[in-house]
Amino acid sequence: MPLFPRKKSTTPTVFVVDDEPVLLELAETILEPLDCTVKTFTDPEVALKEFAKAAPALVVTDYAMGRMSGMDLIRECRRLNPAQKAILVSGTVDGSVFANAEVKPNEFVAKPYDVSSLVELVRSLIAPV
Repeated sequence: MPLFPRKKSTTPTVFVVDDEPVLLELAETILEPLDCTVKTFTDPEVALKEFAKAAPALVVTDYAMGRMSGMDLIRECRRLNPAQKAILVSGTVDGSVFANAEVKPNEFVAKPYDVSSLVELVRSLIAPV
């Protein structure tokens, strides 16, 4: 046993889910300086499978992704963790897409998004309470 045991990492994990790999690379590049672990997924179903193991502080998801929409992903994440924070990002719909939804994202960001605005939103949502 070490004399000085390491503290458990308190670095928040952020899941970024988008079916466009170039947008995942961009998100990873702009979010990693926030002192968080960024995990990217092109398939929301794979992200959901990893969700329980990783317990991310935040899920940033695109809306339109084929079999499972970003709203579906947020709903399923909240089913597993009712307090899950989420940002919905879309270039095809606006905030009205979730106006009558039972489960809503914490924030909505339209594509193309302003990088500094997204960074500030993420920073505010992953900040310790």
